[in-house]
Amino acid sequence: MSHRRHDPNVCGVTAAIAVIDGKWKTSLLWLLEDGPGRPAELRRRLPGLSEKVLTQALREMEADGLVHRKVYDVLPLKTVYSLTDFGRDLAEAVAPLSEWGHRRLERMAESEGESRSA
Repeated sequence: MSHRRHDPNVCGVTAAIAVIDGKWKTSLLWLLEDGPGRPAELRRRLPGLSEKVLTQALREMEADGLVHRKVYDVLPLKTVYSLTDFGRDLAEAVAPLSEWGHRRLERMAESEGESRSA
C-alpha cells in the first residue's frame, strides 16, 4: 500500500487517486455501484482481469474501507462484495471525473476526424 494515502500532508486529490490507482479499481467501483457481486461474476464482466489481480484489488479496496466482503457459510463457500457507504461516497466523487474523461475522449475523436479529412 502506498504511504501517500495515509499522509495528512499530501494533496487530497493525490490521496484519493492513491486509493483507486491501478487498472481495475475504478472498474470494480463502477460495477459494484450496480449492487453486490461475486468474484467470478466480476471477472466475467471485466475480460482480461485475472483472479489473482481481482483478489488483490478487492483486498486493497476492503482495507481502504471501500468494499465489504461477506462470506456465507455454505459449501462451496459463497463470497459477495458490496460497496460500503464510504465506497459509494467515492463513486459519487469520481462521477464528474468520469464525465470529464468521456468529454475528453469525444474531443480527441473529433480532432482525429478533422485531421483525417484535412
